Amino acid sequence: MENKIKNFGNSINLLIAGENLTREQTRDLFSEILLGEQPEIHQGAFLAAITAKGPDPGEIAGAWQAIYDLDTVKVSPNTEKPLVDNCGTGMDSFKTFNISTCSAIVAAAGGTCLARHGARAITSRCGTVDLCETLGVDVECPSDMVKESIEKTGIGLFNGMSSNTHPQALFRILSQISFGSILNIAASLANPANPRLGVRGVYAKEMIGPVIQTMKEIGFKRALVFHGTSGNGIGGIDELSPVGKSYVAELKPDGNIVHYTVDPNSLGLMNTITLKDIAARNDPREEAHRLLRVFTGMDKGPLYETICLNTAPIFYVTEEVDTLQKGVEKARDIIDSGQAMDKLWQWVQAQNRDPHAGKENLKALLEKI
Repeated sequence: MENKIKNFGNSINLLIAGENLTREQTRDLFSEILLGEQPEIHQGAFLAAITAKGPDPGEIAGAWQAIYDLDTVKVSPNTEKPLVDNCGTGMDSFKTFNISTCSAIVAAAGGTCLARHGARAITSRCGTVDLCETLGVDVECPSDMVKESIEKTGIGLFNGMSSNTHPQALFRILSQISFGSILNIAASLANPANPRLGVRGVYAKEMIGPVIQTMKEIGFKRALVFHGTSGNGIGGIDELSPVGKSYVAELKPDGNIVHYTVDPNSLGLMNTITLKDIAARNDPREEAHRLLRVFTGMDKGPLYETICLNTAPIFYVTEEVDTLQKGVEKARDIIDSGQAMDKLWQWVQAQNRDPHAGKENLKALLEKI
């Protein structure tokens, strides 16, 4: 045991010196963390060191493999269409409204199958789990119920901070951490349903390449990874940006990866959106009300536009549309027709050990908007 602790410490020193670990080394080291074979001070030092260095694709893949193999409940939803996951990694310099959750609901209403894997807020103000819980989704239900929700309604959320999803140790680590780390990427990829299609926003432009390469290495067949600019030259967001260009990497079905930029104005978005319009609030209940105002047709401004913009990549990777612009238009039609709101009603009842409670929770929220 003493040698194992010493060897682990030597690996931390390598990371501090800026050296990369192999996929196998990272897998083994993360396995020791998950199995409780290293003191907590080593666990925290390792996460900080590898994050500060900047993880490469092999390291992200190694961390993912340890988490998926040792600490992830496995489910296989029976769906006619392929599963897709969408998320933002957090850790970005500007905290936005929870766009990915809204976009997932719209995409599910449009016929895609979303197997989502999220967490409570770590580096953001209102995480995916926080928002969905506020809306009435049962985020502490067993993974089998999430599977059934995906099969029935086309959407389900696995709670990355729950022992129902990660029973070994990840739920404990994520509940104790309050800084962004490699886990924002590697842990989010450890989805119990193991989707092969993915849409991911990352916190920095330089992370686009490593993340798309990692997704290819661990078996994704098609994916989009992007980082949006702030429009003012300072920082950026882990979403497609409605205020400036976004940098995008696309993993194509033949395994090739292409890079390009996306201009929101070229996709038909209004050109008067500001960062303030899409900024996060501190209260999950207020965030839920903002979502509901969009889904009920009360708000067709910046949030509506930003949600449609970020739904487009989901439709694109699932081949529901062949251009992002068509994806934006499809998302608008879905929200305007009331289908997104209908899907939310279905979801809060399907992913719930008490469907009536989910329904009544959402009804009460709607009465306050």
